[in-house]
Amino acid sequence: MLSSSSSPNPNPSSTSMNINPSSSSTRSTNLLPFFSNPHTPHITCKTLPQAVTISNGFSSFSSCAAANPVSVSGIGDDESVQLVVVSFYKFADFPDHADLRKPLKDLCEKLYISGGIILAPEGINGSICGIRKSVEQVLDFIQSDDRLKGLRQIESPVSPEEEAIHHGHTSSSPLAAGEDAPFRWDHVRVKLKKEIVSLGMPSVSPNERVGTYVSPNEWNSLISDPDTVVIDVRNDYETRIGKFKGAVDPRTTAFREFPSWVDDQLSGKQNEGPKSPPRVAMYCTGGIRCEKASSFLLSKGFKEVYHLQGGILKYLEEVPKTESLWEGECFVFDKRVSVKHGLVPGNFKLCYGCKKPVSDADMESPEWEYGVTCPYCYASKSEEEKERARARQRQFEEWGVIGGPDKGRRPTKTRDANNTGGAQMSRSA
Repeated sequence: MLSSSSSPNPNPSSTSMNINPSSSSTRSTNLLPFFSNPHTPHITCKTLPQAVTISNGFSSFSSCAAANPVSVSGIGDDESVQLVVVSFYKFADFPDHADLRKPLKDLCEKLYISGGIILAPEGINGSICGIRKSVEQVLDFIQSDDRLKGLRQIESPVSPEEEAIHHGHTSSSPLAAGEDAPFRWDHVRVKLKKEIVSLGMPSVSPNERVGTYVSPNEWNSLISDPDTVVIDVRNDYETRIGKFKGAVDPRTTAFREFPSWVDDQLSGKQNEGPKSPPRVAMYCTGGIRCEKASSFLLSKGFKEVYHLQGGILKYLEEVPKTESLWEGECFVFDKRVSVKHGLVPGNFKLCYGCKKPVSDADMESPEWEYGVTCPYCYASKSEEEKERARARQRQFEEWGVIGGPDKGRRPTKTRDANNTGGAQMSRSA
């Protein structure tokens, strides 16, 4: 599991959350033995008892998984192939961030790590999934750069059903698990951006100053104080499915709107007579947005600015449900969609038309069309956009991959035997 501690320093390596070392020396050196021969995978799809059917209610459409749930030979209690999900970030002075992209992506692909990572001049932000030994190797590689030491990390479990889906890919059909997979073992995104979290204000730097971190165990006391203004720094589609009791919801559609909301709704409270600026306590999913938000508020003259260390995810991991002030579920940016206390997968699904969470009740709406629209995006999409989404869904249902079986293959030039003066393009088999 992960450990954490508090510090007024924005990015102290001594206070970072780190995966405790486990008995990795006893594990097999072959990270994924069932992928050792890409032409002879040791994972097979076969009929399983109904109890092992994927729990999230979506169906997989690829050739093998379409008819049957996924079964994985040799996966169960073997710790060496059990998956972990780790979200991490670190603000740092990182002007040469682009140099890390290729070696990091190559290592992730070599170790069958999936997920997404953002590199920017201000640091790194990511969420990855893989077997523990491989994930630790990637995190160690990132932190081999002294500027990135002390990553703030949050680990989440992966359910046995999702683990079986994840491992159910085969070399002949790398997307055999379909859209139900929480992550794709064959796919990791390492992107270069201007910011690791987009506020649109380069002058705001968590490397210079941030608010006071509050541990999950101290959070309830702070936000229960009537003199504390509790602010949810997330966006409207996230707050819709869960938030802390009594929290103010700015109803932003993007983090870039937060400064304007502060100017319009919050800063005015500083000028209400002789009263001091309000004490502010902020929270977000994993803590990263609060780093920038707290730095911004301090620059606006707020004196007492606090934020939840490790974010909602750390709170749901450490605070018992019986003592919790959290209401609902927490949206996460991977195929789990939402999590509950203990970080177990929640009940929400994802609309693939707008990438926002939907409930079972939402899917009973006439505006719900799987892979196309939901009640939250139906009115904003044109008929042309809806038809493109339907075509994309039909491709996935037929081939198990959007774009058809030739997706990603380069066309090769071949000479037309009947026309030596021209060339035609054909796709490789």
